[in-house]
Amino acid sequence: MKAREGDILAALNGTIFDVKGLVHPPGKVIAFPRFIPDSRGNRRGESLKYTKVYSLSERFQFLEQKYPHYTVYDSVFDEKLCEVPSEDVKRYYKPVDRLRELRQSKELDSLERDALEFMTLLKNDANVPWNTLGVSGSLLVKLHTPKSDIDPIVYGSRNCCRVYHTLESLMHETKSQVKAYSIEELRELFKFRIRDTKMPFKDFVRTESRKILQGKFEDREYFIRFLKGWNEIDEKYGEIRYKNVGYAKIKAIIENDSEAIFTPCSYRITNVEILEGALFPIEEIASFRGRFCEQARKDETIIAQGKVEKVTDNRQNKESFRLLLGNKPSDYMILG
Repeated sequence: MKAREGDILAALNGTIFDVKGLVHPPGKVIAFPRFIPDSRGNRRGESLKYTKVYSLSERFQFLEQKYPHYTVYDSVFDEKLCEVPSEDVKRYYKPVDRLRELRQSKELDSLERDALEFMTLLKNDANVPWNTLGVSGSLLVKLHTPKSDIDPIVYGSRNCCRVYHTLESLMHETKSQVKAYSIEELRELFKFRIRDTKMPFKDFVRTESRKILQGKFEDREYFIRFLKGWNEIDEKYGEIRYKNVGYAKIKAIIENDSEAIFTPCSYRITNVEILEGALFPIEEIASFRGRFCEQARKDETIIAQGKVEKVTDNRQNKESFRLLLGNKPSDYMILG
């Protein structure tokens, strides 16, 4: 079964993993532990209790202690990743299937009702098919709590753009159910994010306060992910190779932000100035983490820091360099 960002899988050992990215090695899925079996956990599944893990460091620590064989060096991505063998997967959870289940259910809890109402609003106002929408996160695997947020998924570029503009319109309506974060709510979000992405609060507010992909539906937080459709993804594992060539801090101007709302996200940049670190002709900033979506807009000046990768596209016999954000707490992108 094809696996992509937003999907969740349960391994035979009981651990529940978030699928990451859109390209995976043959016979394996790149995924990181999200819910780990724990007799003291506050999330109850069908037969086990679970604890939710958040930061990458926590996830790797768990893997190294319990399942070190899942942690491998991947030569295509030139980094250590968690890759779950297909034969160790007990079940795949698909966001579209879970939303369909919510629509057919006669008994919903408070989160399920809010999620269904939110998705119905987006579906109707954006005029997109039900089969292009899903719900991910803890709701997908029924490990949510009454305070859990909503994690919508939209598939296909055209549908994503429609939903994005719908959200943007709703957010600017006076009596809308969809609202941007207040400054107090941004402060709480900052406290959570700062553990994994370091930046000054004022810079955080400048970028996060104008984002459409996150906010509140009624009193429930949401974070929506936009994914390309399978027919739009032409990269196969190994056709493009990524090599770590250093770490750098740069200043640049956003030349093209058309991929900024998608996961993975990317930004074409120009007028690049290397402020610190590796000296390479960087043309792009990319990230697999949703927190770097909508981080900057066309013609804006940014300062960013992250891993520099040489990208070798064997399909076109082409090489380029990009800045990848999200692997370290020191990675960031702010307005310059």
